[in-house]
Amino acid sequence: MNTDFRDRPIAAALKPTHTYEPDFVTPPGEILEEKLQELGMSQAELADRIGRTKKTVNEIIKAKAPLLPETAIQLERVLGIPARFWTNAEANYRQFLAFQEETRRLAEQREFLKELPTAQLVKAGWLPKRADPVARLRDMLQFFGVASLDALSQIGKVKRLAFRQSAAHKVNQYALLAWLRIGEIEAQKIQCVPYDSKTFRHALHSIRNELCNKPVPEAAVQMVRACAESGVALVFVPEIPGCRAWGVTQWISPERAILQLSLRGKTDDQFWFTFFHEAAHILHHPKKDIYVEMDNQQDEREQQANAFARDILIPPQDWKKVALARPRSASEVRTWAERLNVPPGVLVGRLQHERMLPWTHLNGLKVKLRGFPGNKAA
Repeated sequence: MNTDFRDRPIAAALKPTHTYEPDFVTPPGEILEEKLQELGMSQAELADRIGRTKKTVNEIIKAKAPLLPETAIQLERVLGIPARFWTNAEANYRQFLAFQEETRRLAEQREFLKELPTAQLVKAGWLPKRADPVARLRDMLQFFGVASLDALSQIGKVKRLAFRQSAAHKVNQYALLAWLRIGEIEAQKIQCVPYDSKTFRHALHSIRNELCNKPVPEAAVQMVRACAESGVALVFVPEIPGCRAWGVTQWISPERAILQLSLRGKTDDQFWFTFFHEAAHILHHPKKDIYVEMDNQQDEREQQANAFARDILIPPQDWKKVALARPRSASEVRTWAERLNVPPGVLVGRLQHERMLPWTHLNGLKVKLRGFPGNKAA
C-alpha cells in the first residue's frame, strides 16, 4: 500500500518506455535480393525451389507483398538462413512502416497540442520535456493509455462524466481528464480488498471520530489504509490548472472504487467536507457514473452527498444546539468544536454556510494544509 506522502518525483510513478526508432529499416525483400545475387540464383529458380510463382517472389523482393511465415520456412530450406531471421526482418519492416504512418498522422494533428495540458504535466514531472511536437503527442497518448487522439477525444463520452461545470469558470476537459488519469495511476499502487459497504461505512465513522482532529497529513496516512481495507483507493492529486475539480469518485471494477481529492480549497474544513461528500457517492449512488465535484452542485445526488457530509461531521441533533447558541467569537467556536470533536475550522465553515457567520469572519481558525501533497498544484 502506498501511504508515503513525503516529497518524491512524480515522474517516478510513471516512466514512459521509449525504444530506439531507426530512421530506416531494410525490407526483407532487399536482403533476399542481395542473397540471390551472392548465390547467383535467379528469382525464377528460387520460385521453383520454394514452390511459388515468380510474380510472388518478385513482389516480396519489391516489398509489395509480405514475407509470410510459411515462405520464411521455405527460404530456410533453400538458402540455409533461419526462418526466424526472415520473420523478424518482416515484422521489423512492417512495424517501421506503421510507425512512419503514425508519425505522418500525428504531424497533421500537432495543432491538437494546444488543447492538451502538456506544459502542466511536464512541469509536474509526468511527462519529459520535448521540443518535437510528434514526440510530445506520443507521450500524451502513452500517459492517457490510448492509441490515438481520436480515442482520447472519446474518453469523456465513454466515461459518461456526471458533473455540473462551474458557472464561474470554464473547465478544460483535457485538464480534467489528465487529473483523473493521474488518480487512476496512483490508485493502482494501493492494494485494496474487495469493496464492502458495511466496512466502508464503519471506516468513515472511525475516521470522523478518531482522525478528524488530527493534522490532515497525519490523518491522511491512516485514512488511506482504512479506505483500502474497505475496497476504496484514496488518492491525493494536486489540481491541474483548468480542471476546476475538488474531488471525484469512480469505480474501476465492481469491487474497487477510487476516491480522489485535489485539495482545491487547501483548508481543513474543505478537506473534510469534500472527503465525506465523495464517500457518500460511493455509498449511495450508482457505480456506472463518475462524480466530479465542481464549484456548482445543484442536482439531487450532489445535494444528498452534501447532506451526508454535513451530518456526519456535525450530526443534526448537535447542530440544533449550536444553532441555538449561535457562537460568534473565536473562543466560543473553539469550545463548541471541542464538544463536537471537530476542528474549529469545520464549525466555522458550517456557520458560514448557514449564514450565521459572514464569510470573512474567523477564517483564521481554518488550518491551511501546508506541506501536504494535495496542495502542490502546478
